Amino acid sequence: MERKIMKKLHAWRNSPRRKPLIVTGARQVGKTYSALTFGREHYKNTIYFSLEDSREIQAVFDRDLKPDRIIRELSAYSGQSIFPGDTLIIFDEIQACERALTALKYFCENAPEYHIIAAGSLLGVAMNREQYSFPVGKVDMLTLYPLDFEEFLMATGNIPLVELIKESYADFSPMSLHDTAMDLYKTYLVVGGMPQAVFDYISTKDFNFVVAAQKNINDAYIADMAKYATPQETTKIMAAWASIPAQLSKENRKFQYKVIKSGARAYEYETPLDWLKFAGIIHKCVRVKEGKMPLTAYADNESFKVYMMDTGLLCSKFGISASVVLNSAPVFDGFKGALAENYICQSLVANGFIPFYWSSPGKAELDFVFQNTEGNIIPLEGKSADNVRSKSLKQYMLLYKPEYAVRVSAKNFGFEGGIKSIPLYALFCWVS
Repeated sequence: MERKIMKKLHAWRNSPRRKPLIVTGARQVGKTYSALTFGREHYKNTIYFSLEDSREIQAVFDRDLKPDRIIRELSAYSGQSIFPGDTLIIFDEIQACERALTALKYFCENAPEYHIIAAGSLLGVAMNREQYSFPVGKVDMLTLYPLDFEEFLMATGNIPLVELIKESYADFSPMSLHDTAMDLYKTYLVVGGMPQAVFDYISTKDFNFVVAAQKNINDAYIADMAKYATPQETTKIMAAWASIPAQLSKENRKFQYKVIKSGARAYEYETPLDWLKFAGIIHKCVRVKEGKMPLTAYADNESFKVYMMDTGLLCSKFGISASVVLNSAPVFDGFKGALAENYICQSLVANGFIPFYWSSPGKAELDFVFQNTEGNIIPLEGKSADNVRSKSLKQYMLLYKPEYAVRVSAKNFGFEGGIKSIPLYALFCWVS
């Protein structure tokens, strides 16, 4: 599967200011696979070390953090020569060894000629819990997310369709294969972007295999909760995690602690939610009181929505069958909007945006607002169907007079009345 992170890895390799690279992201999004593939394609040899599985490798960093000695011992352990600039060194699950993380600082300062990629699935969790000494300013950082819809189209052999979508996006002209693209978007909602689920879909076209892969991933996340948290913390993390489908099924998707457990309070579950966020398996979308720059200055951190990082995992967790989504069954109407919102949120995050939502003191509420690279605040309304009437978007535009607004829906491309209409399947084109 072709991943867009490969272009970023290539730019990192060729940068004159290259530092050791840390690739973060949730478990099983493809960090290790991407690093190994990149090493195979661009280096003379690649040496891989899992810091989670080997105490012997961790012991290499115990004595001191001198790069020359570490390189000699890693070379001896692997039985391979390590060539500056020609060997890619991969440290997997670096959160399992704090000393290895600290060592990256010394590689940056004293041995920049060595090319190092470190991957960490639960690095945010480990740093938050153990107060790691992070090598600030001494490493480059990339975050890998599940395959977005563009990557899904490429993986499923629909590269010509990607080009057609991009052409229509360039001038907001109607896309001729709109219905075809919408059908594939529905398939993506069910399969999601976890590499194993996508691979099983491509290999079998059987959604039973897809669901099995998704359930295994969800189970792995639960195992991590038990492994990297105390028993008391684990119980609360799992309760918060289990409540997400119910949170999204409400008409007002604002996160409510009482949905987790009757009488639950914020102070009990703030840390469990942070755990899920640091693990990369949820996205928090915080309310802003004003649509003004900078959005963070107007954030109301007490009011937020929580979305899962992948629609496929959400469908699996909810027990939503593929046929219901693909056929737009009436029984699905109540949750269709929530699934579309989740898709929009994960797409914005993957494209480099920090999404917020806006609500007025009255009843008006807008799904998303975000700041683009020019500093403009962009309002975005999401619709799962082609019924696009909305008083909230009009009210926002009257109040703040944005340069333009965005409406993401099942309608084809268009630009009218200061509103750019983007089909749901084309959101990957909108990059920061």
